[in-house]
Amino acid sequence: MGLLDRAARTASRARYAAGQGLRSAWYAAQMQAARRQSGGFDRPGEPEFRPSRGRPDLSELRKAYFRLFMQDRANVEAGLYPAPDDLNVTALPKALKSAQAFRQDAAEVNRRRLARDGTEIRAQVPQGTNRYPAYYLQNFHYQSGGWFTEDSAELYDTQVEALFSGTADAMRRAALAEISRELKGRDQRTQRLLDVACGNGRFLEKVLAVYPKLRATGLDLSPTYTDAARTRLGPWRQAEVIHDAAEAMPLDAVSQDIAVSIFLFHELPPKVRPKVLAEIFRVLKPGGAFILADSVQFGDYPALDGLLEYFPHGFHEPYFKGYLGWDLAEALESQGFVKEGQRLAFLTKVTIWRRPVV
Repeated sequence: MGLLDRAARTASRARYAAGQGLRSAWYAAQMQAARRQSGGFDRPGEPEFRPSRGRPDLSELRKAYFRLFMQDRANVEAGLYPAPDDLNVTALPKALKSAQAFRQDAAEVNRRRLARDGTEIRAQVPQGTNRYPAYYLQNFHYQSGGWFTEDSAELYDTQVEALFSGTADAMRRAALAEISRELKGRDQRTQRLLDVACGNGRFLEKVLAVYPKLRATGLDLSPTYTDAARTRLGPWRQAEVIHDAAEAMPLDAVSQDIAVSIFLFHELPPKVRPKVLAEIFRVLKPGGAFILADSVQFGDYPALDGLLEYFPHGFHEPYFKGYLGWDLAEALESQGFVKEGQRLAFLTKVTIWRRPVV
């Protein structure tokens, strides 16, 4: 590598570090403001929480944080995806608007948290419809509107980034890296990718920015999030978004080359997870890959088990506690999947599975 190449790489790394550092600081500041506004978490009057797995070692959390960005930058330099372009003047007005909306909603979220009211949304969903299973009719994370309002779909990205101090997109890019590895040497125009529980389309937008000819399908049960996803994916005519349940996908068998799921399974009841896995296996072609990105579990970072234990207590995550001890390998292997790899990306675990050809 010549002197000019080394200088260019050094400058590129510096821009990356500065950009991601500023981004993390921006979202961390929003979360800190929300904590101050609510009087802080674990204050007197809250239901008492006593972790059984000890106090988390926050130094391990910091190490995992820095490893995430080191790996993200390594993926960029390996050509798996371009460097993130998160900081630009044109995005500033929207970022400020989202920050203000997040701050205003924080009081309502805190009220539900203290009251342990996670089913408020059930009174707002039209009566007489059986489209939505009972487990879905909850205010996950105590968020306003559950998964059913336009405000929720618009605010979700900011809420998640603030919760994870600006690392959510970087964690998702760990799944994008696996998609890139899977597509290497293939004609993207012939490949079909399914995003199970695509939400408002943020991840698919990132995928299609890298692979603009990929035949992508997003599926989600939220009517407002799928509307937001269709708007977001409008520039890619070959992309489609389906409003339906993951446990009964309206897709042909053996029709998808790649399936990806991000932050879904920790929000599913234990009895529903096998149904969704069976559907993913059904729609994948023999030889197809399933990339599962979700929360880390007990034992992935033993020093942080106490932190994971707190999460379902501090936020409305009714199925998260059971997910932490869920035997991921047994669940997928029982459906016929074969494991090919695993990577930790801060508080996200990415596992890669294959539907065998035979």
